[in-house]
Amino acid sequence: MKWLLAIPHLVVLFFLDIAMIVTVIIVWFAILFTARYPRGLFDFVEGVIRWHNRVLAYAVILVTDRYPPFRLTA
Repeated sequence: MKWLLAIPHLVVLFFLDIAMIVTVIIVWFAILFTARYPRGLFDFVEGVIRWHNRVLAYAVILVTDRYPPFRLTA
């Protein structure tokens, strides 16, 4: 039943994953030319990964009963 509650998260995460892939490509060029990972892009990628992990922990792995929030920050 938890996976049913996670469907809105999975829809949003689908589009965020696409944006994250584009961001990682941009970051690759930024690191290549500036030798630095831009902080804002790092925060976005990290936030998407954290959100993804919270949703998976709730709906698939079943390690928590706390419903994950709709946000990128912890």
